[in-house]
Amino acid sequence: MEPVIRVENLVKRLAGRGLGRRVKAFTAVDSVSFSILPRATLALVGESGSGKSTLALCLAGLERVTSGRIWFEGRDLAALAEKELRAVRPRLQLVFQDPASSLNPWWTVGEIVAEPLLVNGRTAKREGHARAALVLEQVGLAAEYLERRAQDLSGGQRQRVAIARALILEPKLLILDEVLSALDCSIQAQIANLLVEIQRAYGLAYLFVTHDLRMAAHLADEIAVMSGGKIVEQGVTQDILRNPRRFETQSLLAASRVEPEAM
Repeated sequence: MEPVIRVENLVKRLAGRGLGRRVKAFTAVDSVSFSILPRATLALVGESGSGKSTLALCLAGLERVTSGRIWFEGRDLAALAEKELRAVRPRLQLVFQDPASSLNPWWTVGEIVAEPLLVNGRTAKREGHARAALVLEQVGLAAEYLERRAQDLSGGQRQRVAIARALILEPKLLILDEVLSALDCSIQAQIANLLVEIQRAYGLAYLFVTHDLRMAAHLADEIAVMSGGKIVEQGVTQDILRNPRRFETQSLLAASRVEPEAM
């Protein structure tokens, strides 16, 4: 089976400011390689500053890589011009941690969810509204939410809207960047279960970016642990949880309070 996405030796260097006018570059992503199969979930797990969110931005085409390759639908995204990337992005969608900062608070939910269709010239406004209603129903929001504004929604409802906006373009891969971390525990569980249902319904592949091994254990087929810009340990979820070899993985396991024997 061909992977949905295959990353080869990806490197991303960023400029960091030092004292005065001195600028010191650092490597945020360092020779990272992995692949994700259709309908599978890879959890990319690491502490803050490990490089996982920078990697997510590179895969989504929002950051240019320094070197390496990102194979998606037979093309190397790292080598594409911006115009070519725009044609690919609908099939590779990124959902951010904080939906409040990524949703226009003054727009209605219907406008927010339908916007990608209109921007990409997929449909007329009325048809986009109808399609938005269908996708919202699939993420657990009734048609009455179409006319509500984003600023009037709860955190969990906003995250459902953000997921619906990504789904409306019928992508092959969703990059989920800490999408549960800003929610309380009960809402986290609801959204996590929703993601499982959506994956089954749409046949999607997920890259689930998180610092929480507990949620990675619930959602992922495979876990890759990042530290210092590198993947330091990777394997099938049960194997990683039952026999963590690296100190970084052991620390994340202790912090998340996952019970490996329950896996």
